[in-house]
Amino acid sequence: MPKRALRKFLPTPTRLRRVKGLGAFKDIFDRQELWHISRSSIARATGIGLFCAMVPLPGQMLVAVFVAIRLGANVPLAFSLIFVTNPLTMPVVYLAAYLLGSWLLGMPVIDVSSINWLDVTSPELLKIWPPFLLGCLVLGALAAFFGYFIADGLWRMRLAQRISERAERRKDRRRLLRETRNQARTDRLKSKR
Repeated sequence: MPKRALRKFLPTPTRLRRVKGLGAFKDIFDRQELWHISRSSIARATGIGLFCAMVPLPGQMLVAVFVAIRLGANVPLAFSLIFVTNPLTMPVVYLAAYLLGSWLLGMPVIDVSSINWLDVTSPELLKIWPPFLLGCLVLGALAAFFGYFIADGLWRMRLAQRISERAERRKDRRRLLRETRNQARTDRLKSKR
């Protein structure tokens, strides 16, 4: 992925310093490696962000930022990818996680329409948690794995494309220079006759 395109979307440390509630994180804003856009930091941030997005943790944003800091990943991207699961996508993702977890554990799927969601101690709700959490962990691991390698692969493809384009431009310049020299020789020979 090109650095210029990512820089447009990711916040800068300078911009985040201006946010009043983030004063406690001044030290993090000064660590340039956490804001650096490179193939490895972007791939790591993608994996971290997607894993944390799939796991229904309270404060999953803080977990993603903490893990990104510890692993030297790009913090803004890891933070941003948390929003893959949002109110529009959560029902689909979490239903898929529950179904996957039920299948992995060999448990029957419970009809969720009859569950009293406000009673956290209801037996039906307690039966859903193990397959749901297992499904979330497996989905998170799969999303992190594939996200990491897709981000890394896209970066490498773009880099190879840019190297190829640069080589093509050099080749064109050399050809043009050769043609110009040949034309100049031809003109000199014609003028001597």
